[in-house]
Amino acid sequence: MYHRFEENNYPTTNVRIKDFNLQLEMISQNNLEFISIDELKKIILEKKNYESKKILLTIDDAYRSFYDNGWKILKEKKIPFVLFFNTREVNANNPNYMTWDQIREIHNSKIGTIGGHSFSHEYLINKSDMEIKEDLERSHKDFIRELSFRPKYFSYPFGEYSSSFKKIVKELNYELAFGQHSGVIDTSKDIFELPRFPVNENYGKHERFLTLLKTKPLPFKSFKPENKFISKSDNPPKIEIEFYKDISNLQNIICFANDGGEWNKKKIIFIEKNWIRINLDNKFITRTGRINCSVLDKDSQWRWMGFQMVMDGIK
Repeated sequence: MYHRFEENNYPTTNVRIKDFNLQLEMISQNNLEFISIDELKKIILEKKNYESKKILLTIDDAYRSFYDNGWKILKEKKIPFVLFFNTREVNANNPNYMTWDQIREIHNSKIGTIGGHSFSHEYLINKSDMEIKEDLERSHKDFIRELSFRPKYFSYPFGEYSSSFKKIVKELNYELAFGQHSGVIDTSKDIFELPRFPVNENYGKHERFLTLLKTKPLPFKSFKPENKFISKSDNPPKIEIEFYKDISNLQNIICFANDGGEWNKKKIIFIEKNWIRINLDNKFITRTGRINCSVLDKDSQWRWMGFQMVMDGIK
């Protein structure tokens, strides 16, 4: 997941072009295939887990710096990607964002796929169901007016979603939806809660990026709580994960969480051989609560899964 390109005053959402070029080179050197989001959907619907990894590049927000610096690289190399954007800033001709003509250029190229990201890009999870639906439908009107289609794919603003938000996205006929929690997509993942690894100046250097390329999915059957919007009375949430029985070395799983405002290793209790409870020591004191788990597979490669939850009442 990328946002800004060579906007070096925003290191948490920016990638430097020299690093971006190196990352594309590393993907090619490791013989990994770039795929489009349509190809990803086909793989997921086929319920077929491939031994060889495949890479989908996603860009959020349609910043002008992507058009000026990132798009020309992907166009030259003919690398597929998906661009998710909210329509309000584009409508307003905000100079920091792409224009409708530039977005049309990418759509017409058949290299980039255009996806939805709401109208306003506000903290929609705090809105009523009606307000969320109206915001998304307002973006659809912009899509139809300017591009003559409604988007099939969605990226939740800030990666935040609740059970009701997810239901609205389904009802509006989106086919896949992405968060901002880290992890590798496999056929066990909920197609309306797909993970992505964020890449920026801090998390885009050579060693970390190579680790991402080598990371394997950590398939699971279920995660509790199902609703990722956590009420005040349920903070900290009671976390339980049921894994598939064929996950090797699961007894060595390690989980970290940022409850209490700092990342710490968490105590894990095995309810059953393939079913764990993660004990959180403190309440989440930041709006976004994150939990990441990993286990070293029998082939000495890491499996990884991440979750993002939003705490009600915390800004």
